[in-house]
Amino acid sequence: MSDPKSRVKAFLSSQGMYHGDIKIQETCDVFLGEMEKGLAGKKSSLAMLPTYIGTGRELPRDKPVIVMDAGGTNFRVATVTFRQIGAPEISDFEVFPMPGITAQVGKDEFFGTMAGYVKGIAAKSPNVGFCFSYPIEMFPNKDGRALYFSKEIKAPEAAGQMIGQNMGQALSRLGVQQDKHFVLLNDTVATLLAGRAEASGRRFDTYIGFILGTGTNTAYVEQNSNIGKAKDLDLGDSQIVNVESGGFGKAPRGRIDKKFDAASVSPGVNTFEKMISGAYIGPLCLVTAQAAAKAGLFSKATAAGLAGIETATTKDFSDFLSRPETGDNPVSAALADASEDDIITLYHLVDALIERAAKLTATNLSSAALKSGKGHNPCRPICIVAEGTTFYRLKSLRQKVEYYLKQYLVERKRVYYEIVSIDNATLIGAAIAGLTN
Repeated sequence: MSDPKSRVKAFLSSQGMYHGDIKIQETCDVFLGEMEKGLAGKKSSLAMLPTYIGTGRELPRDKPVIVMDAGGTNFRVATVTFRQIGAPEISDFEVFPMPGITAQVGKDEFFGTMAGYVKGIAAKSPNVGFCFSYPIEMFPNKDGRALYFSKEIKAPEAAGQMIGQNMGQALSRLGVQQDKHFVLLNDTVATLLAGRAEASGRRFDTYIGFILGTGTNTAYVEQNSNIGKAKDLDLGDSQIVNVESGGFGKAPRGRIDKKFDAASVSPGVNTFEKMISGAYIGPLCLVTAQAAAKAGLFSKATAAGLAGIETATTKDFSDFLSRPETGDNPVSAALADASEDDIITLYHLVDALIERAAKLTATNLSSAALKSGKGHNPCRPICIVAEGTTFYRLKSLRQKVEYYLKQYLVERKRVYYEIVSIDNATLIGAAIAGLTN
């Protein structure tokens, strides 16, 4: 079998990692089963977190709202106003460092620093949409409790605290008299809500928020009657559910996937994310290529070159696919003197792993779309608001995702969708949350 593509297919199949062996229908059924168990409060790899945030209320016009966005390293503040026509107006925009990023801070300093950032615009509105991109437990009053912080943020005393309540107290200590109504949400939920500001004039049946960057997550709109684990809900209403889809633990993984996961910082955690997201695709491609080299798919010289690569990012492999023979990255450098056959073999190997990521991504999105029960009218499709550099910049990924969505979701399930990208999605989504909840 001398054809490089056939050799790659045989190798990946032997490892349980070939995209052609994944059946979308079967994987969707498993994903949907995990969604239903998570909603019912049963053991599931999908957290299915209620947000108590709806999408049905009319968006007020000409009414400013304060927005805050606590991200990985930066804290952004602004005011947003939705006019009768045109794009949302973003004013008073500033960027600050997250408290606790350089040194450990106590609870009062953590919330006091953020309150200080927003004090200058505190008089602009009683409503605050707060995009808090760390794990939070949401409550019916729209406040949230910080569960824990990533290792970059050193604020152990703030973990377990109600965020809006503490922010209000911190603002009061700074002399802000007006009580604020805080609506907490994460970046995926904010991304979903930003779809409501999509200005093309298209009418949508429902919305899905999807992030595929360094990590991945999904949010969609669910009927309250299906959320068994949340009590005292209006069963005739609906709300956004934060799927925490990176945690899906029943995707079809191969032997190399499992070894890769076992060697990671957090074995057994977010195994789906480790198959599709930007933090992992590049390193996974590297260890798979090195395993393929040991299996004899490359010449000895190329195998040695691949073995010598200590680290390679997703961007490195994307650049390799874009310029396989001239790229300025560790992957192309390792193949500088390789034969054409070896370069083609590596190209097909990396492209096949990206194809698998696309198929799994399409399965994730299809599951959320099917669970919503919407999108059967092509005139009112589901609006998928997608964010993330991996989705948009990893070579050929988006095109492959849309191929599988058309093949499965549209042609087989007759569910229609449109993928949109919205500038400043998290700020706009936070603003919509603050005004309508």
